[in-house]
Amino acid sequence: MLIFDTLAPYFGLWAFISLMVGTPGPANLLAMSAGAAYGFRANMGFLGGLLGGALVVNFAISFGFGAVLVSVPLAATIFSFISAAYLCYLAFRGWHNGGKGAQKIAPMRFLQGLVVHPLNPKAWVMASLAYTQFIVGFDTAFERYALAPLSFFVAQIVFHGLWCWAGALLKTQMGTSLLLNRSLILLTVAVVLWALAQ
Repeated sequence: MLIFDTLAPYFGLWAFISLMVGTPGPANLLAMSAGAAYGFRANMGFLGGLLGGALVVNFAISFGFGAVLVSVPLAATIFSFISAAYLCYLAFRGWHNGGKGAQKIAPMRFLQGLVVHPLNPKAWVMASLAYTQFIVGFDTAFERYALAPLSFFVAQIVFHGLWCWAGALLKTQMGTSLLLNRSLILLTVAVVLWALAQ
């Protein structure tokens, strides 16, 4: 009961983070597309990059960088368009994977994963909401500056891994398929464009 009482103030934050990280977004759909194209193990570097980039975003928000984006709307708009273009590029780079006679593009690596979250508007919004809606009520330095980034990190290990594994499972069940590959790419691009329009 004592552990429950100690952790109870954090349940709202953790529920929010789980819902935000677990739902489809550019990072999860890129992880799923990568899993469907290359399998789970081949994407460990990419998944590690996703985690590293997410930590950068979450620590940046914890230390107040979100206020900079809010205070310069033009910069935020330009950033959003550049981000969407790069995320679409990452999605489309494997367009021919799965086709007969097509040369397979190498799996995405750590550095490509590292830039996904910093260029992902959903990641900035999630981190900002977690901080403004949950963290501001906490008192200790750990709670104010490290609790949200570390909580996001744990959730992203679980959910990015599950999305990549789900893609690998699709590949196992359906085989290498140009239709599956392109469907996942188009779904990823649609989510990126939807996020841009918000």
